[in-house]
Amino acid sequence: MFSPEDVLLILIVAFFLFGANKLPEMARSLGKATGEFKKAQMESENEIKQLNKPLNDKDSKIRNLAMEMGISIENKTSEQLIEEIHSKVKSNEGPNVKMTDKYPTA
Repeated sequence: MFSPEDVLLILIVAFFLFGANKLPEMARSLGKATGEFKKAQMESENEIKQLNKPLNDKDSKIRNLAMEMGISIENKTSEQLIEEIHSKVKSNEGPNVKMTDKYPTA
């Protein structure tokens, strides 16, 4: 990143521009800003992980259901598996049978 000579040159220039009294204050501000940035970065990474977790759970449930139904899951997206599950359920439903009498008479 910066060599020790570069850092020393920057500090000397900052000393002449801002004076000895302002340098510690500026260093503290820079440290706080860096800390806040890292904190925000960690929080956003954790939020992204939390958002991806339910999607992964949903995908695994879809894949498990497809396997239980005897559907091949290799090289298929969740959307493709949902379509195959839907079509398999439709084909197994058969015609709707309505019972008009709750208790049939003899």
